[in-house]
Amino acid sequence: MQIWVTRHGQTDLNKKKLMQGRIDKPLNETGIMQAQSVRDKIGDITFDAVYASSLDRAITTASIIGNVKKEEVIVDDRIIETDFGKYDCRHYGLMGPAMTAYWVLPEVFHAPKTVESIPDMVKRSHGFLKELEQKGYENVLIVCHGGIIRAIRGYLEDSPKKVVWRPKPKNCEVRVYESIDGKHKTIQTIKADNPAKK
Repeated sequence: MQIWVTRHGQTDLNKKKLMQGRIDKPLNETGIMQAQSVRDKIGDITFDAVYASSLDRAITTASIIGNVKKEEVIVDDRIIETDFGKYDCRHYGLMGPAMTAYWVLPEVFHAPKTVESIPDMVKRSHGFLKELEQKGYENVLIVCHGGIIRAIRGYLEDSPKKVVWRPKPKNCEVRVYESIDGKHKTIQTIKADNPAKK
């Protein structure tokens, strides 16, 4: 099985460098173009299934990259974005000491109050992936979010820490993994074109 994992395309909150957890903002024009550029790069790949979180930015990205109608995207809340609680919509540089310290060094600092913990992120996303691996897919697409992808990468890169925190996933950056009998390896990484540079 090949598991294609990507973060959704850009939204206006991303552009403004604001934390975006469970807030349901749509893709902006750049985000749509990013998803379309990835679809062009992967060519004639057909996905046996296309999964996304219940947030519109993920579903729209999944529809474009997966080349399916939005109604055909399989929604699963186990891959929804990390709950940032009271930090939603705060600027990256104005989160305060507790959240800034955690987001930079989660190995040292715990999630502040109202923010979903790493063990909770791991539990839900790893449960989703273990269930997914029992299905007979050849190629499957997962579209989710920058926070939860850190736990998804932890599973698919067999990390003893259960998360891979760095580097931060870029919008529509796709990582392709091979899963065979519970063992994983990275096949390739595909980056979206930056429409601003065209």
